[in-house]
Amino acid sequence: MTDPLFEPYSGYRQYPIEEMQKRSKEFLEGIVRRRTVRDFSDKLVPKDIIENCIKAAGSSPSGANHQPWHFAVVTDPDTKTDIRKAAEEEERLLYNERAPNEWLEALAPLGTDENKPFLEIAPYLIVIFAESYSLDTDDNKIKNYYVSESVGIATGILITALHNAGLVTLTHTPSPLNFLRRILRRGKNERAFLILVTGFPAEDAKVPVLEKKNFEDYTSFI
Repeated sequence: MTDPLFEPYSGYRQYPIEEMQKRSKEFLEGIVRRRTVRDFSDKLVPKDIIENCIKAAGSSPSGANHQPWHFAVVTDPDTKTDIRKAAEEEERLLYNERAPNEWLEALAPLGTDENKPFLEIAPYLIVIFAESYSLDTDDNKIKNYYVSESVGIATGILITALHNAGLVTLTHTPSPLNFLRRILRRGKNERAFLILVTGFPAEDAKVPVLEKKNFEDYTSFI
């Protein structure tokens, strides 16, 4: 068993309480403006913005620090078309055959259907893969831990980073997602977690009128 190595923690920044309160309020005011957007512009986004946001996601905590994720960034038009065709086929089956009425009723206020033009219009599709296990240099399996939790946290950081940079996002989860591993030629140890669509909103973008739960309804202090 390998002995742990430690180093002084130099990354922490101490702020006065008043500054902490100000920073927390400013972050709240910024993040509550985030909305899931389905109307995208095809305006190009500099690559380094996307890279920086993914690097931020890569700093996420993970089970045993195994970092069981891969971010496949898709900009190629033909590949985006292939993804859209496959996703819409799965969505047609979902809306017309697979989904129970209860699920369709839950989706109704969002105005979604099987048509997904944003998969071709948005400049970036970030397909997030979860690694069920890793492989060493000799192709031996290395077990990963808390994979869904780890990838979910990293995805949340990525969404927040993209919003902070001035972009909008859409978490798209066609079910099943197996076609993504085939189209993007990912390894058998990976499963697609979701497609994160990102870019600028269209000038005429609209979002559904929704209500968030009250703070008191989802928080308790013991």
